[in-house]
Amino acid sequence: MLLKTFGWSFAVTALGLVAAVFYGGWTAFGIVAILSILEISLSFDNAVVNAGILKKMNAFWQKIFLTIGVLIAVFGMRLVFPVVIVAISAQLGPIEAVDLALTDKDRYQQLVTDAHPSIAAFGGMFLLMIFLDFIFEDRDIKWLAWLERPLAKLGKVDMLSVCIALIVLLVSAITFGAHAHQHGGAHADKAETVLLAGIAGLITYMIVGGLSGYFEDKLEEEEEREHEEEEAAERAGKPKSAVKLAGKAAFFMFLYLEVLDASFSFDGVIGAFAITNDIVLMALGLGIGAMYVRSLTVYLVRQGTLDDYVYLEHGAHYAIGALSIILLVTIQYQIHEIITGLVGVILIAWSFWSSVRRNRALAAAGGDGDQEKAEVSSGV
Repeated sequence: MLLKTFGWSFAVTALGLVAAVFYGGWTAFGIVAILSILEISLSFDNAVVNAGILKKMNAFWQKIFLTIGVLIAVFGMRLVFPVVIVAISAQLGPIEAVDLALTDKDRYQQLVTDAHPSIAAFGGMFLLMIFLDFIFEDRDIKWLAWLERPLAKLGKVDMLSVCIALIVLLVSAITFGAHAHQHGGAHADKAETVLLAGIAGLITYMIVGGLSGYFEDKLEEEEEREHEEEEAAERAGKPKSAVKLAGKAAFFMFLYLEVLDASFSFDGVIGAFAITNDIVLMALGLGIGAMYVRSLTVYLVRQGTLDDYVYLEHGAHYAIGALSIILLVTIQYQIHEIITGLVGVILIAWSFWSSVRRNRALAAAGGDGDQEKAEVSSGV
């Protein structure tokens, strides 16, 4: 079962890591491995969400999502998107950007370095909004309860996450502007670049979030209508119709899943820029990670149950928050790639261990009713 589900992922991992060694030696091997783990960590909750929706769809639409969907996710977002983002920020054509990445690494590296402030501001704001919207939401399960309870109360203030994100962006732009003016020269206008790129990141997040919300609302409307029609058919003694449920409702499910996938893919791609500017290593690492997200989705659907490690979603979002701050800091200061990668891995490992301890506490308490006792027992 495990080999059948994860077989392709294992094969892609082996090929990707071997390719990394041939491309850039053992340093490249390490970066690709970290990128793979980071992508899996950041997208684990995506796999859980995908599985929850995917299990409602019939076999045809499941196959569409797991074939066409994975092509869009792996080749579209993980391979094409990094080229596009570098091409736009460095004002290059996509073909020229790919050619430079493969044939003139020094010039490509310089172009990416020059474009880094705008990439970091754009990505930092996008990731920061995901993190803020998560921690300001009042949820039943809390990991770091001492922190999440007061933040959930603050989250009742309208538009708080947007206000905080804009304040962080303003501080980043002013700080960078002061640093640039001290050094003078061509970098003095970078504060404006940071500000504009950060606002673009915020707008992108709000568009993606708006589309996701729209498809989610459509999905709920479809499900409610189908449920009413099924009840009416049952009262009239007619057989239940599954055609519409598998057709129109499933189509909205598919669209919604693609928007979700795109937004989660975006996190990984933007986060990858905090670890490496090498587009080949980025494509290898994110491609491997994307395959595991697909396999995890299939595994959760086939098992018929969602994962019991409830704090992993929290850990992934705290990792996103840490990456957003790191990206904004790298506008002015250099942070080693290994440190950046390890922050996410440590947070995920911590949340996993907390989940294990919670499950043990619940088992010892004899059920899942005493949430707060389990939280205290697990040390969170």
